[in-house]
Amino acid sequence: MLRALDIRDILIIDHLELNFQPGLNVLTGETGAGKSILLDSLGFVLGWRGRAELVRQGARQGEVLAEFELGEDHPAHSILEEAGLPGGDSLILRRVNTADGRKTAWVNDRRCSGEVLRALSETLVELHGQHDDRGLLNPRGHMALLDQYAVTQQLLASVRAAWAAAAKARKTVAATRAALDAVRAEEEFLRHAVAELDKLDPQPGEDETLDVRRRQMQAAERIRGDIARAHALLSEGAEAAMGEAQRWLEGVSGREDDTGLDEPLAALSRAMIELGDAQDGVERVLDNLDFNPGELEDCEERLFAIRALARKHGVQADELGDYAETLRAKLAALDAGDQNLADQEAALKAAEDAYAQAAKQLGAVRRQGAAALDKAVMAELAPLKMERAVFETRITTAEPGPDGTDAVAFTVATNPGAPAGPLNKIASGGELSRFLLALKVCLRGEDASKTLIFDEIDRGVGGATADAVGRRLRSLASAGQVLVVTHSPQVAALGGHHWQVRKQVVDGMTLSQVVPLDGTERVDELARMVSGDTITNEARAAARALLAG
Repeated sequence: MLRALDIRDILIIDHLELNFQPGLNVLTGETGAGKSILLDSLGFVLGWRGRAELVRQGARQGEVLAEFELGEDHPAHSILEEAGLPGGDSLILRRVNTADGRKTAWVNDRRCSGEVLRALSETLVELHGQHDDRGLLNPRGHMALLDQYAVTQQLLASVRAAWAAAAKARKTVAATRAALDAVRAEEEFLRHAVAELDKLDPQPGEDETLDVRRRQMQAAERIRGDIARAHALLSEGAEAAMGEAQRWLEGVSGREDDTGLDEPLAALSRAMIELGDAQDGVERVLDNLDFNPGELEDCEERLFAIRALARKHGVQADELGDYAETLRAKLAALDAGDQNLADQEAALKAAEDAYAQAAKQLGAVRRQGAAALDKAVMAELAPLKMERAVFETRITTAEPGPDGTDAVAFTVATNPGAPAGPLNKIASGGELSRFLLALKVCLRGEDASKTLIFDEIDRGVGGATADAVGRRLRSLASAGQVLVVTHSPQVAALGGHHWQVRKQVVDGMTLSQVVPLDGTERVDELARMVSGDTITNEARAAARALLAG
């Protein structure tokens, strides 16, 4: 509920402080007195887009402050929490417009953006009037209004969940198809490459092993002859000479004239052992150097084949095995892809069928709700002297989407047999106002969290019709707060709180003021609305009669 509105230096307002109350608040005044400026100011602090130049001439900046009272479950709390702004049972919005056009906003003394203000405004205020494109005249909002009236929230949640599931399944199928198409484009290469790799079957570390063996065989051709000659000398000359020497020395050793041969014999024995080790070692080297000449050719051929295949595929030789596994995996995916795709397409079909069923159920409930809404609106039109008019909630088939497969539009025909059309295209000014009021009475429900503002919604009607308009406005206000800008004395008389908007000239400057009316002042204002500038006793009597109800 809007508690207070403080306006400073906006258009022709220098300073106004207004304290609104629950129930029906009416604002009256002569044409041009500044009633629309109040709505412009409220729209400014709520972040609505309006006049580009709002600052009063000669002022450095204009400022509007609005205070709202929030209930415990008011939807504005969640917006404040999401935006990281302080909450509470009181919400204070303040917005400043400098003379050079810069705008700054605060929520509960914390800086915020215009987007946050507009999000809050959607939960705080509803504006209805002949030129309103934010409320009932906006066809884009008709489906949401019908859903609220028909209580389709659970069904709508199911449809949205089914739509999300179908969209996810559709995305999965598209990704699988794209992947399969990409693999199919290189299928011939994959099969040839895998066959080539399988045929060669390179092993980890094989490149290095082959390279070492190749170098050994190449070196063996150069050194084997020298080693063989050394081996012959060790095996024949050296061993025979040392053996002969050992026998001669052993023959002398142990005799009486032994001259100390034990130590030389021991050294010679050790030398014979070392010589044997040397012979064995050289023999092993010769064995290792002994190879089939064709082996070198085979080794080089395989080594070069591995390296050529690695260059061909742009990988290291030791990575050929892993690369082959990657290619095999792609082929396996291709071979299994058709079945996977078939399974995913079946899942997509099931998701789409579930969505279609949920959307069908939602559409059926919407059509039932539309019939009930049409009946309720028609019942409201009769007291508003529009008993011959026809209101219809038209539901047509639309492209599938998260909200179902329905398109919803409120249409009217002002006379039987006349073609039906959109509200703002068919109805005249006065008719449109009454249609909007009848709709709002039916759609209000138990939601009283918003302040409803009606801008001259009674234009073009008078007498009993204006009285019927006023009574419905008062009924709407009984559970919450309604502000109405009106030129109708019948409507103004039904208000629980009455303000008059008037202009006055101060020091050569025209300023707008808003004053609360009570008692005699209210009678005089209603009398002016009845008779015009000249207030007669008869007009005052009529005003008192209106106030008496």
